[in-house]
Amino acid sequence: MKTFSRLPRQANQTSVTISTDEVRLDGDLHLPEGAFGIVLFVYGSGSNRHSPRNQMVAHAIREAGIGTLLLDLLTKEEEAENARAGAPIQHLDLLARRVVGVTRWLETHPAASSLKVGYFAARTGSAAALMAAAELGDRVTAIVSRGGRPDLAGSALRRVRSPSLLIVGSYDRIVGALNQEAFNLLSCEKDFRTVRGATHLFAEPGKLEQVAQLSADWFHHHMGGGQ
Repeated sequence: MKTFSRLPRQANQTSVTISTDEVRLDGDLHLPEGAFGIVLFVYGSGSNRHSPRNQMVAHAIREAGIGTLLLDLLTKEEEAENARAGAPIQHLDLLARRVVGVTRWLETHPAASSLKVGYFAARTGSAAALMAAAELGDRVTAIVSRGGRPDLAGSALRRVRSPSLLIVGSYDRIVGALNQEAFNLLSCEKDFRTVRGATHLFAEPGKLEQVAQLSADWFHHHMGGGQ
């Protein structure tokens, strides 16, 4: 896949509150001038929209001419419950429902309704994103999973139609093997990328930047930015 030429872009930022699944979710919507798509960030327990890792990837995606929506899909109470239970996968169905609800909200938002929608996911959010995409079909244009657990999506993997990119670190061997199992079950357009010398969080110098570039390229290509 050909890497696009990056140009600095101005992005309009709007704070949004989305009502879905009987809760209100606060988020940050960024739309670069001339955006042709928007990427919803989907992460599980233990991360949030202010995470430096999420912010770095979101910035790269916006430089590709694509908007971003970062919001916390779990309430503070649900996060606390997960922390007490030590079971971050228990909210998978809930997360998937909320991803579907937020996607439908985007389809009604005046500034985003005409834009193609993609998902950038990490942790257990990768499974939730794929489960939502299986339900929404062609309404989801592209998906990227960064060091996530797509295997937890189970039988939904076979129903995903959205082009999907799975990214893992070469030192993250257990998660890498689980990603390979999930990759084998996907029947959509797909790609599997291993970032050499990276561990689970891609904390090594330059590794997260590689993730950001791969992700921005994937969305740019599949959302029609090269046309």
